[in-house]
Amino acid sequence: MLKVAVDFDGTIVENQFPAIGKPMLFAFETLKAMQDKGMLLILWTVRKGKELDEAIEFCRSNGIEFYAVNANYPGETYDADVSRKIEADIFIDDRNIGGFAGWSGVWQELFPEDRNIDMEKEAIKSLRKKPTWRKWLGL
Repeated sequence: MLKVAVDFDGTIVENQFPAIGKPMLFAFETLKAMQDKGMLLILWTVRKGKELDEAIEFCRSNGIEFYAVNANYPGETYDADVSRKIEADIFIDDRNIGGFAGWSGVWQELFPEDRNIDMEKEAIKSLRKKPTWRKWLGL
């Protein structure tokens, strides 16, 4: 089984830290489909304490239970003062080189043979509703 480390702010939800932003387009649908395909999802975030609990509950209320949270496996104990890299096969984060590809892009990268035409149509509709950078600049 593949282990997938997923960031929260700016990846699952819009970055409004310490508040919880709106879900990113197709975030929960894609995460659920990844779990259905047998992937183990690890929430890997800088959130801690109350903010972490809120993020976990927000994901739970949207149908996502993580295999582990800020750990390699459930129940793992470690020294929280020591920074370390999580043991995962795939990392999904808005801080990737080139930025976050969006959840439709994640799906296409992971499962190119499994295109979801309906998801792509919804993504195109959503993008058309948002003003482009040219409109923002008045061009």
